[in-house]
Amino acid sequence: MPKIAVDPLLHLLRCYVYNAGELDFQLGMMKFTATQMQSAMNEVANQELNSKNHDVEMLEASLTGRDYWSEDLAPVPRSARRWAMRDMIALWVALSACIPTYMLASSLIEQGMNWWQAILTIFLGNLVVLVPMVLNAHAGTKYGIPFPVFCRAAFGLRGANVPALLRALVACGWFGIQTWIGGWAIYKVLELYFSSWSEQTKLPFLEINLPQLICFLAFWSLNQYVIWRGIDSVRTLLNIKAPLLIGLGLALLVWAYREAGGWGPMLSQRSQFVVGGQREGQFWNFFFPALTANVGFWATLSLNIPDFTRYVKTQRDQILGQSIGLPLTMGLYSFIGVAVTSATVVIYGKAIWDPVELLSRFESPFWHALGLFGLVLATLATNLAANVVGPANDFANLSPRHISFRTGAILTGLIGILIQPWRLVEDPSGYIFKWLVAYSALLGAVGGVMIADYYVLRRMRLDLRGLYEPQGPYWYTRGFHISAMVALVAGILPCVPGFLATIGMNTSVSLWTELYHYAWFISFGISFVVYLAITPTHQNPPAILTPSASQGIHP
Repeated sequence: MPKIAVDPLLHLLRCYVYNAGELDFQLGMMKFTATQMQSAMNEVANQELNSKNHDVEMLEASLTGRDYWSEDLAPVPRSARRWAMRDMIALWVALSACIPTYMLASSLIEQGMNWWQAILTIFLGNLVVLVPMVLNAHAGTKYGIPFPVFCRAAFGLRGANVPALLRALVACGWFGIQTWIGGWAIYKVLELYFSSWSEQTKLPFLEINLPQLICFLAFWSLNQYVIWRGIDSVRTLLNIKAPLLIGLGLALLVWAYREAGGWGPMLSQRSQFVVGGQREGQFWNFFFPALTANVGFWATLSLNIPDFTRYVKTQRDQILGQSIGLPLTMGLYSFIGVAVTSATVVIYGKAIWDPVELLSRFESPFWHALGLFGLVLATLATNLAANVVGPANDFANLSPRHISFRTGAILTGLIGILIQPWRLVEDPSGYIFKWLVAYSALLGAVGGVMIADYYVLRRMRLDLRGLYEPQGPYWYTRGFHISAMVALVAGILPCVPGFLATIGMNTSVSLWTELYHYAWFISFGISFVVYLAITPTHQNPPAILTPSASQGIHP
């Protein structure tokens, strides 16, 4: 080969080797630089985390012993937040997979809807309530504060007790209802083995027999034991319940389909609102009250959701977790209730909506034990998360130095007994139109004030120290924000005549009764508008921040 042909090749080879070495060197430098950058970013993140934890520690050091501060109501530091998106999904799957959800479509179908209209109404109701749910959750994740402390910004340090108690009392009602359902499940299964229980005479003034009362109190005691162990016990229970109850629900669905040889007549049943039906032309008159009732189903948690999101790591976790977990699970479990009940028409000759009664139809002790375990677990987890954590914090807010979270939980339990919840669930019509709609009117008004204050006036910025400090920016008039109180009353008042007419306490004109059917929407909208209209802008400056809050409490 001529020399002239070799030299260029050698030259190219040398260039290639040199460039390859240079490239390796550059890649090595890039990897080194990337490692340095990641290390620097981690260091900044750790410094930010330490700064945020330090801010909370400084608050604790300066506010401990004050009237509006307690360990239970203090901001949760970033280092103590362990809830991720999967925990929020598990929360809503666990909350939604319960007996009331299973039976939720029953009254809608009995009142004339077909199966898909009932499920769609439930799904839409939960989409509606998801909006204030996510909005109110923001402050919990951003500042690590529970619901009653969040209320202090809008209602004042003392005034916050008004919405907190409104929320707490309806949660006590729900606690009583869920506890009765859990105790009833225990009673019905044990009654299969102790047949004499059904012959027991009813106790005076209570209208239930002694074994029913004992089962109710036994389940009540189980609730109190778990909540006494703290919020981590509730989180563990939710993570166990979520996959287990979905699995049991789907297994029940498969069993019903196989036993009935199909879905049964209910899924082919026509709506009573169609042309020629018993309630022809009345669909919309029924739909909106039913939608309002389904919004009211989770209206309590749409307010006190900061009690949970204060433990969540990021806003993304709480938003996606709730959006995935709430409406889908409510729709799925309601459908399971409808489909299984439809199959029972074929299997047993009548529609059995109550899963406790359905369980009692099985003959095997194994299925009795497994079903009872599932029902008790479902009701226990839902009851604790939805109906005890919130009111326990609300009662603690009454006197933070003297009432602890555990004491608040005991108060919740006692009120749950005193309301005699078995009377509330006797009539499905009263259950929806008297109980759910009535309290949704109260809570819609609270939500209107809180969202107007936090998002429109404050632009999501709070003075964290001021939320615990008397004579601070949220002290207003002796601890009460008059504008918030006026807006709250303005939202509730239009719904009162309709409520009184519904329970038969007065004869109201049809206009007020119609307004009552839209109670949550009306109370929310009026309170929202009135609060913004009458609140002086100087009283709610958009950015009142202490140095500690601006340095680290924000995400």
